[in-house]
Amino acid sequence: MDPVASQDAGEALAAVAHARRQVAEEIGLPRGYWWAMAAGWVVLGVIGEFGPSWLVIVATVLFGAGHAALASRLLDGRRGSDGVRVSAVVAGHRTPYVVVGMLVLLVALTVAAALLIDADGAGHAALWAAVVVAAVVGFGGPEILRTLRRWVRA
Repeated sequence: MDPVASQDAGEALAAVAHARRQVAEEIGLPRGYWWAMAAGWVVLGVIGEFGPSWLVIVATVLFGAGHAALASRLLDGRRGSDGVRVSAVVAGHRTPYVVVGMLVLLVALTVAAALLIDADGAGHAALWAAVVVAAVVGFGGPEILRTLRRWVRA
């Protein structure tokens, strides 16, 4: 084997680090996950607007349990594509925390939107707020998660 110059070794290590960052950027949850969550958000809004309070509680618990079951399979952050399985070291251990934090922020956004819509005098404020947040989740979920992961270096 020929000796490797320190500059060549440094360039090779930089290339490896760059490739690792690129793979980590691709990690996320499938688009279908976000649309399923958006649909659930709208269903909860409909139930909250038109259903009895006991049904709202049951539906919220079932939505949370369903999300937890699905998330337990997907939130390890290691499903970049069907053909690649990334190690947990590359995926980062903070991804589940970022997703849970994002969900808490989305709930806060829903409540704030419902209060603003209600203050404006519009009818069915909870439903409209759920639709607005569902649109944000469905269309922007992967991009929001990617940005939040980058901010917290997950």
